[in-house]
Amino acid sequence: MARMQFPAGFLWGVATASYQIEGAVAEDGRGESIWDRFSHAPGKTANGDTGDVACDHYHRYKEDVAHMARLGVPAYRFSIAWPRIFPNGRGALNQKGLDFYRRLLETLHAAGIRPFATLYHWDLPQALQDRGGWANRDTARWFADYAACVMEKLNGQVEGWITHNEPWVVAYIGHVTGEHAPGLKDMRTGFLVAHHLLLSHGMALQAFRQLGLKGEIGITLNIQLVHPASEREDDLAAARRLDGVFNRWYLDPLFRGEYPADIWELLAGVGVAPAVQEGDLQLIGQPIDFLGINYYSRTLAAHDPGARETLGVRMLSGPGPKTDMGWEIYPPGIYQVLTGIHQKYKPKKLYITENGAAFPDRLEEQRGGEDGETYAVHDRERVDYLGRHFYQAGRAIEAGVPLAGYFVWSLLDNFEWAFGYTKRFGIIYVDYPTQRRVWKDSARFYQEVVAENAVDDRFAE
Repeated sequence: MARMQFPAGFLWGVATASYQIEGAVAEDGRGESIWDRFSHAPGKTANGDTGDVACDHYHRYKEDVAHMARLGVPAYRFSIAWPRIFPNGRGALNQKGLDFYRRLLETLHAAGIRPFATLYHWDLPQALQDRGGWANRDTARWFADYAACVMEKLNGQVEGWITHNEPWVVAYIGHVTGEHAPGLKDMRTGFLVAHHLLLSHGMALQAFRQLGLKGEIGITLNIQLVHPASEREDDLAAARRLDGVFNRWYLDPLFRGEYPADIWELLAGVGVAPAVQEGDLQLIGQPIDFLGINYYSRTLAAHDPGARETLGVRMLSGPGPKTDMGWEIYPPGIYQVLTGIHQKYKPKKLYITENGAAFPDRLEEQRGGEDGETYAVHDRERVDYLGRHFYQAGRAIEAGVPLAGYFVWSLLDNFEWAFGYTKRFGIIYVDYPTQRRVWKDSARFYQEVVAENAVDDRFAE
């Protein structure tokens, strides 16, 4: 069978995030995060689920690294929990928290796995939220102090640093719709938070350069491919606005040193444009070594004057098959996103830092299974989802996109934020009562893709 071959040295990996897998929320001096507070509030998460134990990765990291080694992936993207390093967000360093990540990094290096570390994957110390959180401009400076400390302490042990994961989600879902921690619902606050997140990225980037640290540094954005719901003029304009709020609001300042004029005018018109100080955009627009892209689906945009929170846009799902999250499966979108960003913004290097799908996986007993395993998970839909997205990413490389790697979300089933443990994204099944890890068919499929550095043409569309 013909295959889509990836370039030599292409970096295949898996990804996780601290609050979603670590557990051990009250061990070794870790402070409270906004997700500890939020998930313990009644009605905030499915079934009242919390990350108190999650996948118990804090105690089982060696087992999890062994699974990565068996998969053959050369890279692992994880996140560092700010409250483990500075329990109060600032002040005295918690050495035991830092030591956990040192042990993890040592284990990864021993297995020949290259670490990529995200400095902020949504678990702000609650002590800083009590001082205004990301709506407080000082939090940007406190983040830069935390980031500089961690990057300097772990200098030479991390190949790629990612300042923030999906600032749009933090700003919008956490501060406009209130579905995520800290659960606020104010549009003006949301755009102020977005600016402070980008500012903190710039400050951390400046510290990295000034300290002369080893490795690469970038940021990860969740790029939402937006298509108009129809060819009507008002829907075409709605798609432009939604792309502006979702994507250009972050890409333009990072790569062009300015906010998109059309969105700024709209925000100013309704009194929610953030306060930007002199020098902010120069900090935000400093060159990065790579851009991380998280891609899952696309959104159709329809004009709706009543949808104030999205500037008059109603978001619709496309007509294709859906994942367990209700997201349309649209593999051509990853090609469109990669080629579009390459053409418009010319980043030096791109990584897919997350791509994957949730499906209602079922653990099945089996006899005489592969490697003598007693249980199996046959997730044919996820195999198809991943294969088709890999293929489209390969097409983007053929079109000239400087895509250097691809991190599957996720290594493990985990705490899926407000959905708790009701959604499974992992290529490895986690039986939460026992913490047993069971390889799904998608893990074996990915093992083959990594080994061959190729994907079959049967996944071409």
